[in-house]
Amino acid sequence: MIHVETRDRVTLLTLDRPERRNAVDGATCEELASRVGDACAAGARAIVLAGAGPHFCAGADLTGVEDDDFARLLRGALGSLRDAPVPTIAAVHGAALGAGTQLAIACDLRVAQPDARFGIPAARLGLMVDHWTVQRLALLAGFGPARAMLLACEEVSGTRAVGLGLADREGGPEDAMTWAAVMAEMAPLTIAGHKLTLNRLEPQDPDPQVTEAFRRAWASEDLQEGRVAFAEKRSPVFRGR
Repeated sequence: MIHVETRDRVTLLTLDRPERRNAVDGATCEELASRVGDACAAGARAIVLAGAGPHFCAGADLTGVEDDDFARLLRGALGSLRDAPVPTIAAVHGAALGAGTQLAIACDLRVAQPDARFGIPAARLGLMVDHWTVQRLALLAGFGPARAMLLACEEVSGTRAVGLGLADREGGPEDAMTWAAVMAEMAPLTIAGHKLTLNRLEPQDPDPQVTEAFRRAWASEDLQEGRVAFAEKRSPVFRGR
């Protein structure tokens, strides 16, 4: 469920699944993409994405991740935040892991509390994030930190994220709303044009070998083992197949 609140020309979208630490499933991803589109159609000049309770988004809800159909729906949600013609700001606190980090970096800007935790624990689950996520993470955090996050599943605090450039400011949701309100007063066509140009600076087409690696990971026995081990609260035994 996503709670929607509008203040003047700023729309606040809040992931509201605190019982799951705001982990997203396919339905939540579809709803998020729809809510972003609705906000833009209604005339929002800026969008803030936040999480209810103590966490932003703890990742993918593994009880609702059966195959790569979830990956398709998640890409739709990420694309809606990236391609919206208005500034999108993630207000990050607590866990922002896996899909949580992906949602945060899909936004144009990030305001993070010191207790925020960015991370991509995909290698602990047998998942693989897509080409765009790896590229965007490396461009924002730097190639060294991105390698540590992707290959060693290291986490980055909100304070360190600001130092790296992964987050833009320290603060909470109200700070993000205040910043969004400032941008909402600026020339919308200029902002839309600058955002489009910035997005076009990123390579658009993934390498075919990367696409095949992604497909193999999502169709693997290791993914099934990762899901079962997570449910059973034990360490997975990966076999590379």
